[in-house]
Amino acid sequence: MLTALTVVVAVVCAGAAIALTAGDYGFWQLSGLPEPAAWSRALTVATTVLAVAATALAAGSLLVGGLLATPQASGTVDVHGYRAVRRGTLAAAVAGVLAIGVGWLSVAESSGNAVAELASAGPFGWLEPAATLQEPLGWALAGAVLLVVGALSAWSLSWKAIAALGVVAAAALALPAAVNPAATGDAHDWSGDANVLRAVAGVAWLGVVAALAAHRVHGGRLDPRTVSRARGLLAVTGVGYLLGEIVFQLVVTSSGTLSGSAYVRAATVAAVLLVALVPVTALIGTALRDAPAGPRTGRLLVLGAVLGALVATAGVATIRLVPPRFWVADDSALQTLIGWDIDRPFSALTLLTEWRWNLLFGTGAVLLAAVYALAVRRLAARGVSWPVGRTWAWMLGCLTLVLATSSGLGFYSPSMFSVHMISHMTLNMLAPILLSLGGAVTLALRALRPAGRGNPPGPREWLLALVHSRVARVLTHPACAAILFVGSFYVLYFTSLFDQALRFHWGHQLMNLHFVLVGYLFFWPLIGVDAAPHRLPHLGRLAVMLATMPFHAFFGIAVMSSSEVLGRNFYAQVGLPWIDLLNDQKVGGGIAWATGEIPMLLVMVTLVVQWSRDDSREAVRKDRQADRDNDAELRAYNEMLAQLRRGG
Repeated sequence: MLTALTVVVAVVCAGAAIALTAGDYGFWQLSGLPEPAAWSRALTVATTVLAVAATALAAGSLLVGGLLATPQASGTVDVHGYRAVRRGTLAAAVAGVLAIGVGWLSVAESSGNAVAELASAGPFGWLEPAATLQEPLGWALAGAVLLVVGALSAWSLSWKAIAALGVVAAAALALPAAVNPAATGDAHDWSGDANVLRAVAGVAWLGVVAALAAHRVHGGRLDPRTVSRARGLLAVTGVGYLLGEIVFQLVVTSSGTLSGSAYVRAATVAAVLLVALVPVTALIGTALRDAPAGPRTGRLLVLGAVLGALVATAGVATIRLVPPRFWVADDSALQTLIGWDIDRPFSALTLLTEWRWNLLFGTGAVLLAAVYALAVRRLAARGVSWPVGRTWAWMLGCLTLVLATSSGLGFYSPSMFSVHMISHMTLNMLAPILLSLGGAVTLALRALRPAGRGNPPGPREWLLALVHSRVARVLTHPACAAILFVGSFYVLYFTSLFDQALRFHWGHQLMNLHFVLVGYLFFWPLIGVDAAPHRLPHLGRLAVMLATMPFHAFFGIAVMSSSEVLGRNFYAQVGLPWIDLLNDQKVGGGIAWATGEIPMLLVMVTLVVQWSRDDSREAVRKDRQADRDNDAELRAYNEMLAQLRRGG
């Protein structure tokens, strides 16, 4: 019955998407490319809907099998979790094939080639044009990721591996979402981030609801802890989807006519369905809490999955249509390149007054600070104290993330190399140093309660699995972390990667994310409060610091002395009239040199202080032990010396 219902819903969704997009050729009218055949257009839309639905089912099934089903004592999934994993494996394989199919069909649509003409180029002939077209490449990469997820999940039984694969499956849709044509032009930084958020969160929400419905139909257990975590997961992903959807629609409908267009019709259908889905979601949460094993709960889960699939269908239709603002858009060169205009030179005043909120890092930093504060409050409610210095360090680290990405630094960094370098060094050094001193992992482990035997793993177990994973052990090894920390400077800036990343908003966001993560991986084992998989003695940590410091100086000097402008093509297109590109680069190199040394010195001072404190604690411990055993260790040592003298 469940399989038949799934097929019916898939057919209905594909047909609805075709109906919502039928007869609209706005993209080809704006681009001047020849219009595709109606059947080709319908096939692309239907394949996209099915790819999104299969991705949702794959991600949700793997998340339910890994995070919500109770594993066996050995750490492998139980019978119900195994059933969910097998469903997720099949769905991931189907989603991978469909996503690659969407990429293939998108090449035909975006390049003006007929499907038959593209097919005659052979099975791999479409990859060359796909490499130059963002959206087809995004779908092709997403398909490859999903195929890998399907292959790995077919051989995995550990709940940890399955949960990680579920996260990767949901995140796969971030690839085409980040490069969707709707996320271009004015304010594309906001629409791009919002589109990624709504795609990933929406797929996760729909997938978990559908997987829970299947789990319930097949007799899977929904105990109170499972229900609590399922409700929390649905709440987080649901709110994320709503926020992403609202921001995205506000940006792409900010101008142009809101009546008569196919986009507005599809968006209206999505909004109506979403309004209907909200109370159903509330009923699902109540039913899961009050009667998780009741038949009404199963019916509500099925209804929620069907409505969610229809909302996703209307959403897919919108990404295949031209939003209203593109019909009237008269974007400037800067709006096209970075998403906003700049009319004043960078200065101390504009640093404080010109703000551009970064949806990913600004919002993420606020959430990190809020969750940390809630954890401290939970400890305080139990009568457990938490060092104030760690709280200050974490909050300042979050504030640093906001300032580096959303203040005047974030406003000017995409268009000026010197400001980009200030932001880079702040994200790569200052923010990770402060965050590592905040001890967030230790705080979370103290604030979260263990799941207990016989229960599915909870957030505490998820965190421990991440910290003690093989990936974490490799990445936090001092040698690996140091190579990533230092080597990424040279690989990014002295290859074509920097030129490619500058052209796209997602490239800037990936650079920022890379800087923060690599910096945290480097400083965590050196000065971090949290226990790291690899913890060198203090002398070894000082040696690592001394070994890495010269490379920052060399990098800054290399940038200052270079006669070639890094990212010349992009910065020339930006064309800020008050900037001399080579001089600005020399300033950026000087900033990299100077600001790179200062945090390193601060870290060395911190290491020395930590070393001194550890020695003091060790001395106190030995004194207490001597008081308890009447200095047994010292007396034994003296007796040994006496025996040696007598033997001599």
